[in-house]
Amino acid sequence: MSDRTGPFAGDDPFKLARAWLREAEATEPNDPTAIALATVDADGLPNARMVLLKEIEAYGDASGAFVFYTNYESAKAREIEATGKAAFVLHWKSLRRQIRVRGMTEKEEGEQADAYFATRSLKSRLGAWASAQSRPLASRTALMAEVARITATKGTNPPRPPFWGGIRIRPVEIEFWADGAYRLHDRFRWTTRAPGGAGGWDVLRLSP
Repeated sequence: MSDRTGPFAGDDPFKLARAWLREAEATEPNDPTAIALATVDADGLPNARMVLLKEIEAYGDASGAFVFYTNYESAKAREIEATGKAAFVLHWKSLRRQIRVRGMTEKEEGEQADAYFATRSLKSRLGAWASAQSRPLASRTALMAEVARITATKGTNPPRPPFWGGIRIRPVEIEFWADGAYRLHDRFRWTTRAPGGAGGWDVLRLSP
């Protein structure tokens, strides 16, 4: 008999992740969707940085994915392109919970990416065009000059740049963690053989 009760109850890890995120949105003071995204470079050296998770896709059959957006010419996107893999952690100090994810990646370059880009502020859309992300920059003055040039050429409704879009992470492993008294934490690891979970999940309680 499973002892996954309370905040761990449920048979769909993506619906569970959404429920935890909804709780965090009510308690976390800043950026409840911030994730620490990890990749590796060509030498196998890890890289980590904070990005914002934009969607938890739950398909209704316990499968799904996590989506964030970036410049495809950035270091993180180039590293993901080379390996097809990524990992991240969502951590909420207000709830004393975290979700860890590892999985395979794919680009989201279609209507979904267009729709999300259109919701961004005009300045953010212009900035996406102007920034050669992760590459050397002579000065902030040079950056602002490029923003001005883009503003003059792209107008007030710039389309999504071809070098900017979504990255979807289809997990092979998800771990839900909640703080416990005296460091007796609760941890449950969900694993699947089919990235995204279409083949079902195995759930195992881990020692704290």
